[in-house]
Amino acid sequence: MTALPASTPKKLGLAIDLDICVGCHACVINCKEWNTSNYGAPLGDQDAYGANPVGTFLNRIHTFEVKAPEQPAQTVHFPKSCLHCEDAPCVTVCPTGASYKRAEDGIVLVNESDCIGCGLCAWACPYGARELDAQEGVMKKCTLCVDRIYNENLPEEDREPACVRTCPANARHFGDFADPESNVSKMSAERGGLVLMEDQDTKPVNRYLPPRPKADIQTDGDIDILAPFLEPVADTPKGLLGWLDKALEAI
Repeated sequence: MTALPASTPKKLGLAIDLDICVGCHACVINCKEWNTSNYGAPLGDQDAYGANPVGTFLNRIHTFEVKAPEQPAQTVHFPKSCLHCEDAPCVTVCPTGASYKRAEDGIVLVNESDCIGCGLCAWACPYGARELDAQEGVMKKCTLCVDRIYNENLPEEDREPACVRTCPANARHFGDFADPESNVSKMSAERGGLVLMEDQDTKPVNRYLPPRPKADIQTDGDIDILAPFLEPVADTPKGLLGWLDKALEAI
């Protein structure tokens, strides 16, 4: 079994804003592309263009319709990937030591050359964040794009996970939760970042920023969304239109 580090100086993770995620799956596609063409073995697909396609994805989006009492229904898009837990049960259950948590930054990884595909880590993970790649016969999971974030050959703005870099709505944010002054720590504090399934006591690093409540729009007539940006319209036509109006009245 693999031991966990007693503590880590960094706690790298994601803050995901459920209020503005539009469910476009851009993060899913870019994650698939980056992790297939770079780190580790490619993410396998079976019968990709057939009737029953099956594939390995490290990041997935689930969509729900939710309704709070006395509130209108809302559609919530819920991204799901590894949360890089401080007390990661997927690590301690691994019989070969293939699953491990990095002491320097808290990222949970899989050494694919040591993985035997037994699936114990998938059983232990309460979030369903591990996937068995049927083509490779090993377990796969989110790596926080460890090969990007420390890659000095990339421009500095690209040294963040592929899912964060590609999000068109800016719903995903990457940073160090051990630093109270980091971007993700401040966002989580301001928005009441949620710990997913806190009762499991796995201490996940990632935080979900909850959707803001939406109010019903009460109006007696149609809404003109451009009205605040338009100049007041004159009651009587002027210029050419004024002349034309008078000429037509005289006929």
